[in-house]
Amino acid sequence: MRISTTFTVSEIKKFKEDLLLWAQQFEEVVWLDGNRHNSKYSSFDALLAVDALTTIKTDSEKAFEKLREFQDRAKDYIFGYLSYDLKNDVERLSSKNHDGLGFAELFFFQPKKIIKINGNTVVFEYLRMVDDEIQSDFDLISGGILEKESISVTENIKIKLRIFKDEYFKQVGKMLSHIHRGDIYEANFCQEFYAEDTQINPYKTYQKLNKISEAPFASFLKVYDQYLLSTSPERYLRKEAGKLISQPIKGTSKRAKQPEEDDKLVNALKTDPKERAENIMIVDLVRNDLSKSALKGSVVVEELCEVYTFQQVHQMISTVVAQVPSGTNPVDVIKESFPMGSMTGAPKVSAMKIIEELEAFKRGLYSGAVGYFTPNGDFDFNVVIRSILYNASKKYVSYSVGGAITAKAIPEKEYEECLLKAKAMREVLEG
Repeated sequence: MRISTTFTVSEIKKFKEDLLLWAQQFEEVVWLDGNRHNSKYSSFDALLAVDALTTIKTDSEKAFEKLREFQDRAKDYIFGYLSYDLKNDVERLSSKNHDGLGFAELFFFQPKKIIKINGNTVVFEYLRMVDDEIQSDFDLISGGILEKESISVTENIKIKLRIFKDEYFKQVGKMLSHIHRGDIYEANFCQEFYAEDTQINPYKTYQKLNKISEAPFASFLKVYDQYLLSTSPERYLRKEAGKLISQPIKGTSKRAKQPEEDDKLVNALKTDPKERAENIMIVDLVRNDLSKSALKGSVVVEELCEVYTFQQVHQMISTVVAQVPSGTNPVDVIKESFPMGSMTGAPKVSAMKIIEELEAFKRGLYSGAVGYFTPNGDFDFNVVIRSILYNASKKYVSYSVGGAITAKAIPEKEYEECLLKAKAMREVLEG
């Protein structure tokens, strides 16, 4: 049972910064920040979960079955992540590429402490065993006296490429051959940038990254010595009562400093036949995925190829909704559509096989999802993109980027788009 106490905070921006700083003392942390991107499918401005009562950590074998049992048993909020390589539990696939990070395939925890922010209202929802700490925790967070942890960090971080430019072109060429043969229509090809023997301050790095991007599905995740610092613009899947909402992104354009020029870039993206074709292909894939769980005839494209503007880029986003029968298990709904279409391709299984063959790294948490389940079986998960991943024990830092390859793809332009997507992460790490 949870006990709730509500507070009003005047300087909410500072409170959010201090709240995440306060959270660093815990071994398990999930922070979700909407960065004031209020939409009709938003249920909070920010949400923090810390301090595990119970946890589940597993590889991909029977992972969704284990998660279903954990979620049923908890009958409470659970927070955590799904790695991309859970594909191996959904289909007869494998992941044998290089893994420098070593994240588990799946991790969730039942938090003792949950803190929700909406506007200037802050709600503390603590399990009864720790509810006597609500007032003292609020006083500590709002007192403004928390000290930032002193962490030795690496100066002049040197970012390495898992594959070089020529190799990228070669692998994209192979993917195009698969497309021209008719093996697939589209696939998301990704590459990793990394730094070894490197230490960063996760809290400070996340704050810098979030300030640059201010994305609607930003997240900070800490699981012991492993961290995710994400400024994701994309929702994977939300369940709200009997309604499913998926908002895949396909189509990216740079921003311009001058408003007139920026408007031209928006219009160019909105009418670009290649970008629209990529987006529509993935919308069809998402519709198919959702139809596996949905009531017959309930899958609807609510928004097609709309352009949204963020701090650094314009993005083409579609919204697909569906209705699920009452009593549908929430974990089963996720399993039917995982991994998300925007990070795989079409046909999905063939695309994932080719991705595994051509990419040079194990995706792991990158292009997976972070989010939560509610006690009544609703959930909300982002897509892990525009993110820095860090293993503090291994002193290994990584970020990955990719793009959709279709028959009309030009390798040079795809590479430029990758560099555009990587810009914020590189700037933050290299200073």
